[in-house]
Amino acid sequence: MELTTFHELTQEISLECFFMTESQQEEKVIQLIDLHHFIECFDAKIKIISYLHHSINIVDHEGEKKGILFCDLKHSAVPDSNGSEEFRRKYGLSELWFVFVEETFVPDPACYTDAIIENSLDIFYERIFTFNFFQSIIQPLR
Repeated sequence: MELTTFHELTQEISLECFFMTESQQEEKVIQLIDLHHFIECFDAKIKIISYLHHSINIVDHEGEKKGILFCDLKHSAVPDSNGSEEFRRKYGLSELWFVFVEETFVPDPACYTDAIIENSLDIFYERIFTFNFFQSIIQPLR
């Protein structure tokens, strides 16, 4: 992402999300950075539809609206997925994707397998990935 684009988007977050705390705005910026880098690595043709008002990012991929949720297990727990079906219907999403973001290489993916099982992620999400942010590597888990 170019610096000018990043600056414009962070300003948009500041203006649109003025009601959020500084910490919440920072989380939104991280979400945006994860989303842009994931798109660069996965399929640059993906178009962002909405990211500001939800933790699930809405994108257009191959002519279909899809939702992408990022989670970094080092910084937060897996979000509750019970509202994901309602979100899917409300926004007309054809698929939901769950992405575990990692800053460093995780040699044993058991922590992801455990999180998938414990949170029934495979019931709510059609595709599940790991995304090594700094190495720009995306691995499908489902």
